[in-house]
Amino acid sequence: MSLRAGSAGHPTLAFVESPVQLLNVLEWAHAHAPGAELTLVVLSPIDPMTRGQLRRMAELAREEGHQVRWEEARGGPAAPFQTIGGLTGLLRRASRIVLGDPFSRYVQLLLTITRARDLVVVDDGTATMEFVAQLARGERLVRWHRKGGRPGPRDLVFAPVSSVARRRLTPSGKRRVTVFSSMPVTDRPAGVTVDANDFAWTRARFGPPRITKGADLVGTSLVETGVVDGEHYLEAVRTLAKAHGVTRYFAHRRESTEKLHRLAVETGLEIVRPDLPLELIARRGPIGRTVLSFPSTVVHTLPLALAGTEVRVAVCDIDPAWLTQHASPRAQGFLSGVTGTARDVHRLQAVSAV
Repeated sequence: MSLRAGSAGHPTLAFVESPVQLLNVLEWAHAHAPGAELTLVVLSPIDPMTRGQLRRMAELAREEGHQVRWEEARGGPAAPFQTIGGLTGLLRRASRIVLGDPFSRYVQLLLTITRARDLVVVDDGTATMEFVAQLARGERLVRWHRKGGRPGPRDLVFAPVSSVARRRLTPSGKRRVTVFSSMPVTDRPAGVTVDANDFAWTRARFGPPRITKGADLVGTSLVETGVVDGEHYLEAVRTLAKAHGVTRYFAHRRESTEKLHRLAVETGLEIVRPDLPLELIARRGPIGRTVLSFPSTVVHTLPLALAGTEVRVAVCDIDPAWLTQHASPRAQGFLSGVTGTARDVHRLQAVSAV
């Protein structure tokens, strides 16, 4: 891959909607475009926690010499039209597009405009595993926790755009597609290049961390996405905290305030709302000697970010009894796959819950 991120006339454009996506764009630029400048477009969400983390990550991106363009992409009914209209010229001039969420309808719509011959997909957490598998099987792009349900009216209306985006993300003689990932890729689509993300930028930029004697627990938004029952989750956290001497709970940015309040009151844990992705928080420290997590992206990324330290990452399986009746039929298999493919982690059995 070229070390140049793009010239002034044919720039590299990166589109991100979450702090983790922005982090992984910085990792990609460090690995494949050192010293080059790219234009990073933030399609800002509405959620205050996500916006706050994105603001902090945007500061880091600017410190690395990248241009950051903040778009209030969801700031009202006219916002999408204004955002897309303002980006059309850049999209058509770009030689390379870097994106963090191929499932995003916003990103899929932007892909129908671009003429870029070089597309790079960086990690958006465990969803990257599902994206690569669906692309290999030629399936429509559907997030794993929604798969199994019937398409809704909006899905049907958007289907033509999604179909075009999927074709754009399929390699051809005119288009190169690369996946830059720290996640395990088993079903590699024909023609897709896979580059490993080892979090070299994170390790060079931060740390090594101060390590405390206790244990930390990483929260998950599986309750908020309707996959795991809230009462079972609360009991699982309480049991894990007691068994492993956990003192701090690092909240996922999508966890509800109500749930976190209950966790604090009923478990006594200190609830930490990180202002940066957990990989950076852990690398800066202080961090517990043991970090516990449920199946999530961090069981793959934290061992890389914390390489060379004495921190142990342990993952607790999701008991099938915790799943809600609305959970996707694929939920248990997908979550087990996230745990089973994690490297350099200690695997815990599912704890007994309600």
